[in-house]
Amino acid sequence: MSVLTRDEAQTRAQILDVERYTIALDLTTGEETFDSRTAIRFTNRAAGDTFVEVRPATLRSISLDGRPLDPALLDGNRYPLTGLGEGPHELHIDAAMHYSRTGEGMHRFTDPTDGETYVYTQLFLDDVQRVFAAFDQPDLKSVFAIDVTAPEGWTVLGNGVAEHTGRGRWTIAPTPLISTYLVAVAAGPWHSVTTEHAGLPFGIHCRRSLAPYLDADADEILDITRACYDRYHEKFDEPYPFDSYDQAFVPEFNAGAMENPGLVTFRDEFVYRSAVTDTERQTRAMVIAHEMAHMWFGDLTTLTWWDDIWLNESFAEYMGYQTLTEATLPRALGSVSAGKAPFPDTWVDFGVARKGWGYDADQRPSTHPVAPDPDAVPDTASALLNFDGISYAKGASALRQLVAWLGEKDFLAGINTHFARHKFANATLADFIDNLASATDRDVHAWAEQWLRTTGIDTLTAEIETPRQTEPAGTPEPARGAGPVRNGQSWALAVTRDGSRPHRITVGAYDHALNTQAGPGHLALRDRFEIDVPGDGTPTIRPGHRPALVVLNDGDLTYAKVRLDATSWDTVLTSLSGIPDALTRAVVWNTARDMVRDGDLNPATYLATARTHLPHESDLALVQGVLTFAAGQIAARYVAPEDRPAALATLADLCRDLIRRTEDGSHPGLRLTAVRHFIDAATQPDTLRSWLDEGTVHGGPELDPELRWRILTRLAVLGATDETAIAGALEADPSATGREGAARCRAALPTPEAKAAAWDALFTDDTLSNYLFTATAQGFWQPGQEELLAPYVPRFYPEATALAARRGPAIAEAAGRHAFPAYAIDPESLTTGTRALEDPDLVPALRRKLVDQLDDLRRALAVRTAAATAG
Repeated sequence: MSVLTRDEAQTRAQILDVERYTIALDLTTGEETFDSRTAIRFTNRAAGDTFVEVRPATLRSISLDGRPLDPALLDGNRYPLTGLGEGPHELHIDAAMHYSRTGEGMHRFTDPTDGETYVYTQLFLDDVQRVFAAFDQPDLKSVFAIDVTAPEGWTVLGNGVAEHTGRGRWTIAPTPLISTYLVAVAAGPWHSVTTEHAGLPFGIHCRRSLAPYLDADADEILDITRACYDRYHEKFDEPYPFDSYDQAFVPEFNAGAMENPGLVTFRDEFVYRSAVTDTERQTRAMVIAHEMAHMWFGDLTTLTWWDDIWLNESFAEYMGYQTLTEATLPRALGSVSAGKAPFPDTWVDFGVARKGWGYDADQRPSTHPVAPDPDAVPDTASALLNFDGISYAKGASALRQLVAWLGEKDFLAGINTHFARHKFANATLADFIDNLASATDRDVHAWAEQWLRTTGIDTLTAEIETPRQTEPAGTPEPARGAGPVRNGQSWALAVTRDGSRPHRITVGAYDHALNTQAGPGHLALRDRFEIDVPGDGTPTIRPGHRPALVVLNDGDLTYAKVRLDATSWDTVLTSLSGIPDALTRAVVWNTARDMVRDGDLNPATYLATARTHLPHESDLALVQGVLTFAAGQIAARYVAPEDRPAALATLADLCRDLIRRTEDGSHPGLRLTAVRHFIDAATQPDTLRSWLDEGTVHGGPELDPELRWRILTRLAVLGATDETAIAGALEADPSATGREGAARCRAALPTPEAKAAAWDALFTDDTLSNYLFTATAQGFWQPGQEELLAPYVPRFYPEATALAARRGPAIAEAAGRHAFPAYAIDPESLTTGTRALEDPDLVPALRRKLVDQLDDLRRALAVRTAAATAG
């Protein structure tokens, strides 16, 4: 397939205006293909040649202005249109198109629970040509009118209101001007919950087998949807620009969600079959808010070319977190949603769960500016690589800082100018910055150059001195925790910066809190103040004795790594859980995380700190974030194999403490988190077998499907179960997630036969769907099975290269992410992988994942070396 280059897109946009697509899709023609007939009305501004994109199973006919053309002229995914005269034209294409099993184009899924079939489109970034012929680039917006013929009993959803006209035929209301990648259709025997809000039809939809789970959460999902809709209308002058708002939870979806106007598609794991924590509910709510923000930034106003993808994703990421906080906390949304509590501060979750994603991406060789130079995104293949922690988390961090600097009033004034000037059209970074600048006296252009056009992450380090006291000799020292002011006493803060960006940060000064109900080890905020980094070189002088803890970036408004002074770090080790504000604790935990990754903190010290403080942590997002890093990176990768049992034992003991703490049933989310991580850390099967046999954790919770499969997977890794038990579990849970659980378990079994069968399924068979591929890959590589898996390490690179070329970008990305030998932490593995990067046949999606994975491998080796050297 030829990828579209930026130069080609610019040339085509200069000569074409595309007015309307009229599309007829027939989904009744079989299980492998569907029929697609497309009529495109367009105008040539001047005579010239161009091409249209289509990737058919069979191109039956094509005609231009009533004149038949030769289907054999199709070259890959391009059909040349030559000799076009100036003026209007109409192109007709009739084709059979392949269904997808990889989440690209028109994905087809048959639910193993009840045998019902569902199809849906995912046309981002250039997959519209898998469904219908198109001039496939974001700046050739058009009206789309779609008719669908579906099996009787199916419901069809689209970008506009869909009307059933009889005999399985559906007409979807024509769209306003939108980009090709935003067209959406979903069809099947959906279970739907519908309502109206602000005069518009709202609906949520899922597979029939998930109906009871969607119904249980329908009030919450719709409450969040309405609250965010209302809040966006308070922020934005432009009203919601489409005729309806449907949210479809679809199977085997590759992303978290997709912002199709009027029909947002979500991965249907967000319809919870098993118990979840409040933080996971909050994540679902944030994704709802994120995708709704795209209705304005991305759908109403769309990027011109893919170098500005951050304009879509950073904006929606920032708005998702900020608007969810504004729309739910003050209105106590959770109180009207089945009695559930309101969400906590979403920015804590952002700090601990998302920001590290940006920090990690920004330190890899593949880093790029938030807003890359156009020449760095020359084609659609390279554009697809930039959907990472930089375009989402770093960009959102930069926008959050920008809002704090400009003030929300000026920021929103600039945004509303942007929408007014470019509604139903396209815009660039330059347009965005100009529109922001029109609303403020601050130099937004300079900010953009410093924050959006540069790479890497700054490190801010605190240095603290206590100047000479000016009080008379013999004056007694104050008691620890006494008030901050004392005649003549002061302390000085200097902040050094390793990096190039300006920062305005908040500094928090904390004292030990004694004689309070909080008890020993707790800290009290004494002072919070702002400083500029770099400043004029003069230390900041503050009154009073030297604080026990000084935290840079208190409130987490800037994007930088932080290093504390030695005294503050000693306080952290003993009193981290006593810091009063969860967002400050998130900053400190991120500091510890970064220090481990940089080889500045022994992984064992991080585990010991978690063991000391997590049993007293009140914020669930922090508990989940710390345990995820401790288990997924430290225990699995950063400690040497001989030290892994001790690391797992520490995690198991920590989880036991959390389980004991929650025996009274007051913290079900915390208990669930502890149970999950205890299962993953178990090194002996007895407790897990007992839970599985009894169907419950002692004292609760009862085992739901997620916990059953989690236990069975861990037993498989330990060699404490077999195929018979896995088959029995699958018979009890024959759902799609049950099939994935069984695939994961079978691949995790520590036998040569199991590994050979899983490897063949991954790299030879080519019949696994995207989700079954991922589940099998997740089970295959396991820490502790290095000897058994060693022969597969050198095989991975050539076989993954061939697989990616055969099956396309989605499977290429999955292979690089999940099938990579991540636990082969040794120099030979690094050498083998580095050599593989020289292969010219590597597709871009796989190459990018390998670059990142090998850098993570290099870092893991460095962390181990630093820990061994330290002793």
